[in-house]
Amino acid sequence: MLELRDVSVSIGNKEIVHDVTITIKNGETHALFGPNGSGKTTLLMAIMGFPKYQVTKGTIVFDGKEILNLSLDERARLGIGMSFQRPPVLKGVKTRDMVAASLSDKHNNVDMIISELAEKADLLDFLDREVNYGFSGGEIKRSELMQLLAQKPQLVLLDEPESGVDLVNIAVIGQLIDELLEKDCPIVERKCSGLIITHTGHILDYVNARTGYVMCDGRIGCEGNPREILKTVKEKGYEECIRCMVRRS
Repeated sequence: MLELRDVSVSIGNKEIVHDVTITIKNGETHALFGPNGSGKTTLLMAIMGFPKYQVTKGTIVFDGKEILNLSLDERARLGIGMSFQRPPVLKGVKTRDMVAASLSDKHNNVDMIISELAEKADLLDFLDREVNYGFSGGEIKRSELMQLLAQKPQLVLLDEPESGVDLVNIAVIGQLIDELLEKDCPIVERKCSGLIITHTGHILDYVNARTGYVMCDGRIGCEGNPREILKTVKEKGYEECIRCMVRRS
């Protein structure tokens, strides 16, 4: 579903991400750990196609197609969706209209589908409010996931879905992500793959990931069982990951 081959990413004249190689197969969910400022969000932005984030080396292949020459909206139409760590407020745009615009399948019963999605996200009372305006951290995350459920992407990029979220909201967010990634289906039947950025790893209490990576200073330091990686990070901190990378180099 997604293959990054020796990808390097620059912002302006500064290279932030260096020689990253990741392969996510159909139906798999992978987790990307790392300290703040390690380049995780930069990598996701480059996959999604934001112009500020320039891929200066390597290639990105989505569903068998090289996508570096495609714009952000073209990648979204192909089936890539993203949930942001800090989504913007969209003044003048109702949440209901945003969800309607995100719907992958247009039906005669659009209003009913939107209401069903809003009920799952516990956002029925927010549909006629401006997107993210006055929303709490948890409400913003649920709104983002509601839009992704409407979009039904083949690949979903989640940037720290647990950031700024309390314990009550994170359980709902975990349920929404599980539905988005079709976790109730056998992996061979799933149509959606995922890459989740996490600093704390809390989201993995609610969403299972198949493979984990640690990114430090823009490089992938290790790859393995995400729960084993998280155990090491909790016990020794990301400083140990950095020391490990130095020893291996």
